[in-house]
Amino acid sequence: MRTFSVSDLNSALRAHLEEDGLFFDLWLLAEVVEFRRYSSGHCYFTLKDEQASIRAVLWRRAAERLAKLPGNGEAVLAHGRVGFYEARGEVQFVVDQIVPAGEGLLNAQLEQLRARLDAEGLFDERRKRPLPTLPRRIGIVTSLQAAALQDMLTIFRRRYPLAEIVLSPCLVQGELAPASIVAALRRVYAEPVDLVIVSRGGGASEDLAAFNDEQVVRAVAASPVPIITGVGHETDTTLVDAVADLRAPTPSAAAEVAAPAIVDLRQRVAELRDRAAGAIMARIEEQRRTVDQQAASLRRNHPRRRLDAARQTVDELDRRASHAFERWLALAQTRLQGLQARLSTLSPQATLARGYAIAQRTGGQVVTDPAQVQAGESLHLTVRAGTLLVTVEDSQ
Repeated sequence: MRTFSVSDLNSALRAHLEEDGLFFDLWLLAEVVEFRRYSSGHCYFTLKDEQASIRAVLWRRAAERLAKLPGNGEAVLAHGRVGFYEARGEVQFVVDQIVPAGEGLLNAQLEQLRARLDAEGLFDERRKRPLPTLPRRIGIVTSLQAAALQDMLTIFRRRYPLAEIVLSPCLVQGELAPASIVAALRRVYAEPVDLVIVSRGGGASEDLAAFNDEQVVRAVAASPVPIITGVGHETDTTLVDAVADLRAPTPSAAAEVAAPAIVDLRQRVAELRDRAAGAIMARIEEQRRTVDQQAASLRRNHPRRRLDAARQTVDELDRRASHAFERWLALAQTRLQGLQARLSTLSPQATLARGYAIAQRTGGQVVTDPAQVQAGESLHLTVRAGTLLVTVEDSQ
């Protein structure tokens, strides 16, 4: 037999209750009795209905988040989890949110859904996408009977007639509205649109309930293009506003945001035209300077200029060669004249001119000695003016 202490038993009961997920996320519709707030800021009270009751605690931090604390006898909707107070062995309900029952279960469920979607990151600002500057096709999801639709179309015709409007009609209130809105969103997503607007005019909170539906919120979050919501009046907020890329306070404001003013576009086009013209003229001037530089370079390096330079070089070389040849010829002539003078000095003709003669035998042998000839031999005697044929009478 196993024996437990009371402490062990209470600890086991607490662990069992607080680890069971079934008791972690509960809403209780009940009446508040015996409500008391202690100096610590914690609140203790009892929640009861016609047949049963349970002790409840509202810790200080949770109490400080409430706009108003409940009072005795007040019907409330309390959210929290089941806890176990070991010291007394009591089951208690740990409350983290409490609203008057008159506000209805829908509000509490809405806050619960908001918290869950926020935890999933659907409301994260980093998911927000910038709107296209010049959307060509704009999808509108709304009721065809809505006056807000005509207001939006008027704004588009006035501000931005260039855009093509793609209407995807749907119901905007009532039990069938959520499914109708989701279907309309899917239809418009299938079109090549650049931007989507989800809108409806103002109304009571229950009239806007479809735009707090989880399936509608998820369908808006799944948009492949930026999406703008313009639901209700300025003070109305829904979950689709939180998940959209941009919330506009009204449908008309959504159209104003989506449609750039045609006047602004004209001014922008004029500015771009002036900038383009300036850039083109600057480019032309730059190219003109480049062409001028290249033309000057071509003129400097033209084959004709090089040929003219070569011709001038040839002429210069020819002139220098002619001058050198003339100098060489003059020098040669001077040298020749000197040689001629020397030859004239050494020439036999000069000797002959002085009265001498040259005797040659018939074979051309010059006679330098009388012993070379015999008496009766004929000799050729050359004098300055000519040649004489003489006969030797006696040789001494």
